[in-house]
Amino acid sequence: MAFADNLKQLPGISHLAAIELLGENDSIAGLIENKPGQAGSVAVYNHLAQFYGLITAEAALKGLEIYAEHTEDARLNPGKHPNIDRLIAVAAGGPALRVRHVFAGNAG
Repeated sequence: MAFADNLKQLPGISHLAAIELLGENDSIAGLIENKPGQAGSVAVYNHLAQFYGLITAEAALKGLEIYAEHTEDARLNPGKHPNIDRLIAVAAGGPALRVRHVFAGNAG
């Protein structure tokens, strides 16, 4: 299935303002805001966090499946899709990521 079709299968994210990605020692490894161009990634990472708890290699591989056609584009163009690049790195043995939800009323 295409990424757009996969997104329709994921839980809603209207309650989220952003997702913070935490690396080793809870350092901030990234921020994905719930805004046009990033909302799909918020949905993917939210789903992975709900299903797996941590973004481990197994979770990252599932995320790459969800991103569908964009995963191949990310592999061919490193840096073009940073949220996919993170999953590629974790799937390749990089450190797991923890997800912290930033709720819509708590942003800022």
